[in-house]
Amino acid sequence: MGREGGQLVKAKLRPAFYALPPGAWRDYITLLHPPYTVWHLSYVLLGAAAAPVVRPERVAGVVLAFFLAVGLGAHALDEYQGRPLRTRIPGPVLIGIGGISLAAAIAIGAFAVLTISLWATPFVLFGALMVPAYNLEFLGGRFHTRFWFAFSWGAFPALVGYWANAEGIGPPALLVATGCFALSLTQKALSSRATKLRRTLRSASGQLEYLDGRAEEITVQNLLAVPESALRTLGLSVPLLALGWLASRL
Repeated sequence: MGREGGQLVKAKLRPAFYALPPGAWRDYITLLHPPYTVWHLSYVLLGAAAAPVVRPERVAGVVLAFFLAVGLGAHALDEYQGRPLRTRIPGPVLIGIGGISLAAAIAIGAFAVLTISLWATPFVLFGALMVPAYNLEFLGGRFHTRFWFAFSWGAFPALVGYWANAEGIGPPALLVATGCFALSLTQKALSSRATKLRRTLRSASGQLEYLDGRAEEITVQNLLAVPESALRTLGLSVPLLALGWLASRL
C-alpha cells in the first residue's frame, strides 16, 4: 500500500522503534516501552548513588515501585487512553494492569512510610496522583505536558532514590534531579518528533541539495534516523552510567 522511494505510507511503520508485531504476548512486551522504562528506572539509581549512604534493599524497593507504577501502570493507562502502540490488549485488561500495578506500588510506598519515615508520604501521594493525572489527561490534559513528564518521570525518581537512602534531600539530590529533568526533556523532544513521524505522517518526498552538488532523497527513514539514533544511544548510556556510578558506591 502506497508508493516506495520518497514516500512511505503510515501503515508500514511500527508505532515505535521498539514495538514488536502486534498480537499475543508481543503486545505486553511492547506495552512496557522497554528502553524507556529502563531509562527512567536508571534515574532512581542515579539518585541513590548520589546519597551519602547507599542501602541496597531500599534501592531495590524503590526500583520495584517505579517499575510497577511507570513501567506497568502508567504505560497501561496510556495505552488505554489512546492506543498509541496499537496493541490488541483489551481495555479492561489494560485498566486492570494499571490499577493493580499502581496499587502495588502504593503498597510499597506505604511500607516505606511505616518502616522508614512519615516523610515518605508526600512522595507516595504525588506518585499515586501523577500516574493517572498524566496518562489519563486529567483536567483537560493540564498535567500531560513536557514539564510534568520531565519532573514526574525524570526528577521525581531521582529525588525518591536519594531520599530513600539519605532520608533527606540535600544539594546533590537537587543537582542530580535537575540533570535527570533535563535528560527527560531531551527524551521528550526526540521521542515526540519520532512519534509524530511514525504515527501521523502520511508520506515524505523531495530531496536535500547540498552546496557541493550532492543530493539526498527525503524519506521517512531518513527523517527518523537522527532522533531515534539519539534515543537508542541515550537509552543505553544513561542506564550504564547509573549502574556504573551505583556499583562504585557499593
